[in-house]
Amino acid sequence: MPKSKKKYDNVTTAVRLKESMQIAIEHMINEIQKPVDQELSGSQRKAELQAIKQTAVDAKELIIERERLEQLIKTLQDKGELKEEQDYSGGFAEKYSK
Repeated sequence: MPKSKKKYDNVTTAVRLKESMQIAIEHMINEIQKPVDQELSGSQRKAELQAIKQTAVDAKELIIERERLEQLIKTLQDKGELKEEQDYSGGFAEKYSK
């Protein structure tokens, strides 16, 4: 019996990505909340703290990207498609030539 292929859907894919991003953010938060081992030496402790800081920065960036993805999903749901952004930074003629 042939496998039925699901039609690719941008909205469904974007929603799944958004959910995965939320899970990743939660994992990052859990990593940040873990206490730093008190038995680490100076350089090891500094490296651990730097890793925590980097995880926090990564989580923040992921939150921002998740917000952008939510806007993308809303646009897809409202309009059904994405259109390329027009670049009208040129002159008058370039603006109307596109």
